[in-house]
Amino acid sequence: MTWQTLAFFFATAFVISMTPGPNMLLAMSLGLRFGARRAAWGGAGMCAALAVMAALSAFGLGALLSTSVLAFEIVRWAGVAYLTWLGIAAWRAPVEPAGNRDAAASATGEGSAARLFLRGTLVAFSNPKALVFMGALFPQFIDAAAPLAPQLIALVATMVVIEFGWIMAYATGGDRLAAKLTTVSAAKSLNRLTGGLMIGAGGLLALARRV
Repeated sequence: MTWQTLAFFFATAFVISMTPGPNMLLAMSLGLRFGARRAAWGGAGMCAALAVMAALSAFGLGALLSTSVLAFEIVRWAGVAYLTWLGIAAWRAPVEPAGNRDAAASATGEGSAARLFLRGTLVAFSNPKALVFMGALFPQFIDAAAPLAPQLIALVATMVVIEFGWIMAYATGGDRLAAKLTTVSAAKSLNRLTGGLMIGAGGLLALARRV
């Protein structure tokens, strides 16, 4: 793989990752509710899932989902249900001022590193279109005459770094917005905004179509 090919892939992945979707809406909602530092654990989960999905696409699972309507729909609607459930839970969460977010998260355990990592992983896995897309994108940048593994490692590593950067950008934006909401009434609006983002992410996934 040449540096020119890798640079072109970087530019392509950069633009794709910045587009709001389930992962970025989750990142913003985690930043709003738990702060950017805790949201990083959710971002790590999303990136871990992304790396696994990239490996699966290399083994042809992306092609399977692109041709199997049933498999695609099962994964998609399971993801829609999960995102909607997260949104409702956030909407109905106990109201805490922004300054008490860390204390509330620690008390309930909902903001623990393990739970946030798992949430990020599940949300990323719930989007079958990402798997189909990677199955179609990667071959455009791979030299069939060169060893496959080093090229895949380079592409996946590049994509994961870019994705995590954008995840943290969205999470930081949410964190800064939440820091301005210091009253109980504002915190209630914050919960509703967080829940709305997750329900909106479910809506985006519901509208997803096979590529």
